[in-house]
Amino acid sequence: MATLFLKLGGSLITDKAHRETPRPDVIRRLAAEIREASAADPELRLVLGHGSGSFGHYAAQEHRVAEGISPGGDWRGFAETAAAAARLNRIVADTFLEEGLPVLSFAPSASALARGGRLVEMSWEPIRDALERGLIPLVYGDAGFDEAQAACILSTEEVFAYLARHLQPERIILASDVEGIYSGEPQRDAGARLLARISPAEWPRLEKRLGGSPAVDVTGGMLGKARRMVELVQAQPSVQVHFVSGQRPGEVKEVLLDRHYTRGTILAFS
Repeated sequence: MATLFLKLGGSLITDKAHRETPRPDVIRRLAAEIREASAADPELRLVLGHGSGSFGHYAAQEHRVAEGISPGGDWRGFAETAAAAARLNRIVADTFLEEGLPVLSFAPSASALARGGRLVEMSWEPIRDALERGLIPLVYGDAGFDEAQAACILSTEEVFAYLARHLQPERIILASDVEGIYSGEPQRDAGARLLARISPAEWPRLEKRLGGSPAVDVTGGMLGKARRMVELVQAQPSVQVHFVSGQRPGEVKEVLLDRHYTRGTILAFS
């Protein structure tokens, strides 16, 4: 029974231009697509994640949590960032439960320990147990304690990369508000084209041409997400990462059910 990881990007489920503004219709549509995919394939084992969007990113940027906290520093910003991320998670979890999906939230900040922004410890066994009992674990981008800098921001991709070592997913699907990864920055380069497939070997050349997120994003935007996924695939060559658009109705359902789905960008060893 294959395990899939699916992330719903913060820019997809929130309006990142306006603080703490969810997109309830989008969240509900995505929940319905996941429910339909689960009904069509009862063997589907799914770990869900979502970004913090206009919830956690604003608080994290205001308090500069990603830069760490100095000895004797004020931890209130850390707490406010975690609380903002949890508020969005509650909206997502409640909507998914209303749509009949048995999601169970796991806050990374409750058990994670990082070093320089990279996860070194996190309680993953309860997530495994939830999967084995037919539940759908739901993680999200969060604040975290850090051995090197006291505090950091843990992106959903970072959480997925850690969990992948233990849960061995077949595929990781990242659904966002864009089609996938482009050959350049579409906002600045009219000739930028969507890349159907990339390999880790091609990444260094491509990375130089890509930019970050135009919105508030303390985790580095698409560039940071892609970089972390390249590292994951290099460490676990059997994993395929698929970047798709969650804006197009039906796309998330289709990519969950079809391992050979061709829209978007596939990151894998050729």
